[in-house]
Amino acid sequence: LHADELVRHINGFGGFGIAVAGYPEKHVEAPDFDTDLQNLKRKLDLGADVVITQLFYDNQCFYDFVERCRNIGITKPIVPGLLPILNLDQIKRITGVCGSDIPKELLYKLSAAGDDRKTVQKIGIGHTVEQAIDLLEQGVPGIHFYVLNQYFHISQIMQQIRPQLAVKG
Repeated sequence: LHADELVRHINGFGGFGIAVAGYPEKHVEAPDFDTDLQNLKRKLDLGADVVITQLFYDNQCFYDFVERCRNIGITKPIVPGLLPILNLDQIKRITGVCGSDIPKELLYKLSAAGDDRKTVQKIGIGHTVEQAIDLLEQGVPGIHFYVLNQYFHISQIMQQIRPQLAVKG
């Protein structure tokens, strides 16, 4: 069963909102961006309501993705998905599986922190805050935070985002 078939099946029941995955850096199994975007468009054409993206660490990847989507007629909301980096080894494994890149400057900072868990978390949370503020300032319809059953960092992120937006808003 492919995602588009699942969307068609669920949509047949009626009364459900359906979110589907989008891949700013291309799905790892897609042969190219065009094929990946056509698969996404098919899911939306079959009744999905919103796209929530795979994690990414460079907002330009998201903006380019949204532009490519709009260029092929995708008009539904596209919500960025952010995963704060709390553990470098863990995030290397995750990005390796999903095909997302860690920007070189961010990777350098994280690597320089070594085994200092608190410093890695501070860098990761700070990066997510910067991403979120930029995305919100650019008018995204919302942000989906991947939390991996953790909570302490999301409250820190929200506390840092709120005052920044109030000052700029």
